[in-house]
Amino acid sequence: MPVRIRIYGKEAIYDQGAWTCDDDSLTAMLQSMVDPRAVHTADHEREHALYAAGRFGGLILLETGWVPAEHPAPEITLEDLTGRKPGSESRSGLFSFFKRRPSR
Repeated sequence: MPVRIRIYGKEAIYDQGAWTCDDDSLTAMLQSMVDPRAVHTADHEREHALYAAGRFGGLILLETGWVPAEHPAPEITLEDLTGRKPGSESRSGLFSFFKRRPSR
C-alpha cells in the first residue's frame, strides 16, 4: 500500500521500497534512507515513511488527513561520545582533554 508524505512543499510516494517524486533531489534524499534488505510490508512502508517525514520535518497522509510527523529520536547522543551522562564528574571520554586539570 503506497504511503504519501509532503516535504518542502513536494509530495512523495513510498511504494515497494522505492520513492517517487517530481523533484529529483528530494527523491535521491529519500531513496538514500531506504534499507534494501527490508521486507516491504504495509506496516514497514508506513513506518519508514513516518521516519523519513520526521527526519525532514514533513507531513504524512493518514486516514485523518495531513499530520505533522514527529521528529525521530537521535541516533547518536552525547552519552555515546563522552562515555558518561551530562553532569557527572568523571574525566573519561572523548572530550576529556578540554577540561581543566587542578594545578599542583
